[in-house]
Amino acid sequence: MDSVPPLLDHLVLATPDLAATVADFARRTGVTPAPGGAHPDLGTRNHLVSLGGSGYLEIIGPDPDRSVPPGARPFGVDGLAAARTVTWAISPPDLDAAVADARALGYDPGTPHPMSRRRPDGTLLSWRLTDSATAHPSGLVPFLIDWGSSLHPAASGLPVTPLLAVSATVPDPAALRPLLRALGTDLDLAEGPVGLSFTVDTPRGAVTFR
Repeated sequence: MDSVPPLLDHLVLATPDLAATVADFARRTGVTPAPGGAHPDLGTRNHLVSLGGSGYLEIIGPDPDRSVPPGARPFGVDGLAAARTVTWAISPPDLDAAVADARALGYDPGTPHPMSRRRPDGTLLSWRLTDSATAHPSGLVPFLIDWGSSLHPAASGLPVTPLLAVSATVPDPAALRPLLRALGTDLDLAEGPVGLSFTVDTPRGAVTFR
């Protein structure tokens, strides 16, 4: 199979300290992630890097300018001791059809709901996605996203580190493969503790993040 998953929209690198992780990414790669924006209701903020083509990397962590929200922040950032690649998203041609098809094949990725944020230049981005919290607990089965009429983040002039490969380990790869197929995608899986990693091409050579 290809080392880059079909329909990949973005990878999620979650961190308890956004500034430190952005600085570490810049140090290791020679490329500084661009500010993405805040998620006011969730208490998080992100920085972004294009992965080439239509994919991008989201580095997300607590927003130091906002108070802790009533519920837990997304992607488990409140429980992380260090930065970790926690999950990924795909962008099917028709989000609602993809959800219906997956359900017909025995996997429910969740019901799409709307979200939005403003870029630093004030542009409002709106999208729909399935809730990552209802996806497979390993994070290795992607959530689904549809950017609608908004400009896709990868097309907004981000710094670029081309994606070379994505891979994962899980105790029972055979149990995950039918779920990936139900979503029309795939992932390079091997047996081992749950983990997701990716490798990017950078001015300082190939760099892998886990």
